Amino acid sequence: MKQIISVKDLEEMSRNGGIHLPADAILTPSARDYMRELENGNEPARPSRNGGSDSSSRSAKPVTSKSSPKEIEAFFNSPEIHALKLQICDVGRRLWQRAYVDGNGGNIAIRVGEDIALCTPTLVSKGFMKPEDMCLVDLDGKQLAGTKKRTSEILMHLQIMKQQPKALATAHCHPPHATAFAVAGVEPPTCMIPEIEVFIGKVPLAPYRTPGTPEMGKLVADLVDKHNTVLMGNHGAVSWSHVSVEDAYFKMEILEAYCRTVWVASQLGQPLKTFTAEQLKDLLRIKQGLGIPDPRIGLKECELCDNNEWRPGVSCAVQNAEAANSSGPDAEAEALVQTITDQILSRSK
Repeated sequence: MKQIISVKDLEEMSRNGGIHLPADAILTPSARDYMRELENGNEPARPSRNGGSDSSSRSAKPVTSKSSPKEIEAFFNSPEIHALKLQICDVGRRLWQRAYVDGNGGNIAIRVGEDIALCTPTLVSKGFMKPEDMCLVDLDGKQLAGTKKRTSEILMHLQIMKQQPKALATAHCHPPHATAFAVAGVEPPTCMIPEIEVFIGKVPLAPYRTPGTPEMGKLVADLVDKHNTVLMGNHGAVSWSHVSVEDAYFKMEILEAYCRTVWVASQLGQPLKTFTAEQLKDLLRIKQGLGIPDPRIGLKECELCDNNEWRPGVSCAVQNAEAANSSGPDAEAEALVQTITDQILSRSK
């Protein structure tokens, strides 16, 4: 099996005398960037928690919700935060261009400190946001900076960040095909396309609650320990990333493409083919190498996949748990019962 190489692996190689890559190694995107910097003669930047790079220009004193208004305002207008504002605007524009949001729908957030987050404003189209539109809030939703009012759905993003410490960035939108599954109350089937298995995995469905309420946020947050992408009943989808806001957006592209493909394939009149247990295990090993969590890692083959509830139906190549645990007739026991029955009937005659 091909070896997955991360930035951490490359740094370890450097400390131990040099980088020597196997011929068939697969480099993660950040590892490729690391190698490119080395090849250009530059010192590779180490990714930081806020999605940028560590540098001497960063403030020595971390800014929190308890910092003074002057410190918060300076932080909010710093080059570091401005770069993240531009990233949010770029992702918002891509969501709008792909019709994943309409009107002023959708919202994005990035955690930028121990208890503060940068987020999109309310009532502004994601396709036309500007850096100066962004808002800074604490993890309870109180706005700390920004001239526009923060998104009304920020509580859901913040509840995700509280529940899942790895959640650096979050994105919520309404991709049509994925949202169709959410409206139908149907979780997308699994075990059919590699990309979604590696980068997302199973996509659970949170029941509908009024958008922007703590109840809705809690139902979603309850699922993010084991899943990085969640469908929201009768509403849309939300994803989180431990890397960047762009990575959270990528998950939306993958989810929507998958749901659209499954829907189209289901119209072709042929049973949809799924991975075998060993094929799915290969994908989970790649996923584990990339550091992406998945509750199926380490499960038995019979527990990996179960699409029996999906309509119009998928016959899993991976045997489900119920089938694995059910046993057929015991031939030896049946023969013994038949012998005893014959003896009883013989004596009665």
